[in-house]
Amino acid sequence: MAGGSRLSQVILLSMGVWAVLLGGCNPVEVPLGPQAINSRYREEQPAVSGSGQYVAFVSNRDRRQQIYLYHLSQRQFIQLPRLNQPNAIIESPSISYNARYIVYLSSIRGKPEIILYDRVTKRQEALTLAYPGWVRNPSISPDGRYVVFETDRRGQWDIEVIDRGPNIELDIPDGPV
Repeated sequence: MAGGSRLSQVILLSMGVWAVLLGGCNPVEVPLGPQAINSRYREEQPAVSGSGQYVAFVSNRDRRQQIYLYHLSQRQFIQLPRLNQPNAIIESPSISYNARYIVYLSSIRGKPEIILYDRVTKRQEALTLAYPGWVRNPSISPDGRYVVFETDRRGQWDIEVIDRGPNIELDIPDGPV
């Protein structure tokens, strides 16, 4: 909307069978089938990118818990090579401005770790490997430099921030992806 604040697009879910995408007051049906965001399986823990173009979420549609990335305006899924690992419990995705970076919790050895995935390099990095205490609820800044999360290393849940440093490639509005 020109001259005012623009409301984010809203996705209404109804029993995992159909969805309506609202832009203002004009409903537009999201196509069913392989490109529909919803399936007959559980979709949960959605996160929207700062650009409003991407939604990341957790689903068990392939009989295991995985993170999916969906491009809203193109109405298609984005491939995430090497992100979803077999035998891992994956949850709590958060995405940067253009969804270049995805942070999430992964539990392979019983203790959750915060993992950062870079869609450009297709690499993962464990941010809290050997971190004292438990971690949960990671969130990444729009530019991808900062990751905030909860930790219990002092015996109570506190907030901590990881600064990935000034030399990382930032996820900026006109950046690669």
